[in-house]
Amino acid sequence: MVAFKFLLALSLSLLVSAAVAQTREPRLTRGQQCRFQRISGAQPSIRLQSEGGTTELWDERQEQFQCAGIVAMRSTIRPNGLSLPNYHPSPRLVYIERGQGLISIMAPGCAETFQVHRSQRTIERTEASEQQERGSVRDLHQKVHRLRQGDIVAIPSGAAHWCYNDGSEDLVAVSINDVNHLANQLDQKFRVKITLIYRAYYVRLHFTWPAEFQEAGSKSSRLETFHNIFRAFDADLLSEAFNVPQETIRRMQSEEEERGLIVMARERMRFVRPDEEEGKQEQRPRREMDNGLEETLCAMKFRTNVESRREADIFSRQAGRVNVVDRNKLPILKYLDLSAEKGNLYANALVSPDWSMTGHTVVYVTRGDAQIQVVDHNGQALMNDRVNQGEMFVVPQYYTSTARAGNDGFEWVAFKTTGSPMRSPLAGYTSVIRAMPLQVITNSYQISPNQAQALKMNRGSQSFLLSPGGRRS
Repeated sequence: MVAFKFLLALSLSLLVSAAVAQTREPRLTRGQQCRFQRISGAQPSIRLQSEGGTTELWDERQEQFQCAGIVAMRSTIRPNGLSLPNYHPSPRLVYIERGQGLISIMAPGCAETFQVHRSQRTIERTEASEQQERGSVRDLHQKVHRLRQGDIVAIPSGAAHWCYNDGSEDLVAVSINDVNHLANQLDQKFRVKITLIYRAYYVRLHFTWPAEFQEAGSKSSRLETFHNIFRAFDADLLSEAFNVPQETIRRMQSEEEERGLIVMARERMRFVRPDEEEGKQEQRPRREMDNGLEETLCAMKFRTNVESRREADIFSRQAGRVNVVDRNKLPILKYLDLSAEKGNLYANALVSPDWSMTGHTVVYVTRGDAQIQVVDHNGQALMNDRVNQGEMFVVPQYYTSTARAGNDGFEWVAFKTTGSPMRSPLAGYTSVIRAMPLQVITNSYQISPNQAQALKMNRGSQSFLLSPGGRRS
């Protein structure tokens, strides 16, 4: 028992050290640079059909996604569908666009029980184990989280996780993988390793790239992004490692491609009971007996919701609201160096022209439409298009952008490649123009003091989100 506790503490300590180490160095640099002539809204280019849903991927070879160093995907899980347990070498940030479900993100070294109170532990059982006559079989597992529409979920690199749709409608999740993160020391190719509990499958799929991205002389490519890590191991070795019959190992190594990455559960997984009260418990003062490791890792929050109107970081009665999720709201983002925001822009309202000071921005349209303009640091217009629901585009760091919502409004979720997002607006109360002396503005733009005063003050107390109807002749 003493040796076990020592190994557990050592495992947790190493995980903490690895997470902290990722923040000591700057983000990885890439060979490609943000040098392109145009940005446009993009739909997913690849669609993988599975037994329990679909997986769609945006073409990572597009210049805008190469610039941001991300791979974007959208997963749709049917009711009673299970997204197979997997891990990946880069951190992932997920937005739940629709539906509800369960997710478990497993950290090495953490206990197989969720501790509600220090004096009491909750042990979750399967229905089958509860029917055991002597009660000798109990299903112990790490914490399960409830997913709801509007959740932002942070998944660290290398952390195994699974997702199950226990609702009555499709669960739709949009995510980005930051393949340019320091944690990924392989290369910038997107990889997912499939590790399954009761059966594992190796996915070999053929797809055709869109014509504009095909290489000369190549009509199709083989997608080798998803792999079963059990498949290549020796069955005898795995049988000994798990202390199970070889038949079980062969089942884990078998290939049945028709099931895909999302499978249908054999029966409703009612035995999994998530912590429904998560987030509602008041923060308890730390006790002397706590070593801090369980709080920072095993009990760390992996998700938060961005749909609450009361918790909006930016709010305008005339223009809309924005909810920001950064390392302050979700501390795990300190280690992932990622963040997100959910915006709701009213009909014909505007987002002030601004630029990101700390990272790239990947925008996904969740509802409505908007006219988007993006200008690079050389003053060249890269985008002046209308984007619609389901499209995604990238605004590189230091590129200036603005948006005007359509008649039906505009809603979006933005993923940012920084844990501490900071933007610098051009118009409004907190803008750089407002911060300049009048004489600097008049001499810079050759305008009168009255014009400079209007430029600074005409938006009053509005900041970032601007109400419509502000144009003057």
